[in-house]
Amino acid sequence: MSKKTLVIGASTKPERYSNIAINRLRSHGHEVKAFGLRSGVVGDVTIDTNMMAYKAIDTVTLYLNPKRQELYYDYIIGLKPKRVVFNPGTENPEFYNLLEQEGIDYEVACTLVLLSTGQY
Repeated sequence: MSKKTLVIGASTKPERYSNIAINRLRSHGHEVKAFGLRSGVVGDVTIDTNMMAYKAIDTVTLYLNPKRQELYYDYIIGLKPKRVVFNPGTENPEFYNLLEQEGIDYEVACTLVLLSTGQY
């Protein structure tokens, strides 16, 4: 089942985990939207530099350190995703609490591992 996913912290650099995640998500059949500081394209996914009002986002997967996440708290909560994945290095207890208050699930996990083990 496809889970529409927003990758926040997306990069066109092939060695970045956000880039690898976009490619793996697509290879697993998931619809992907991407947001980053610089526009570009990863495979068939365009990286947006504006906070778009995407509809029906199942999962937001984060590739931003906790300090940089603060700018996006309201945006992410406003998208009303079913869950937010905090990849290694993005762990943020303050944001966990805000998500809980809004009834949004979160997972401290690696998107790449979740995909490779069939747990995504």
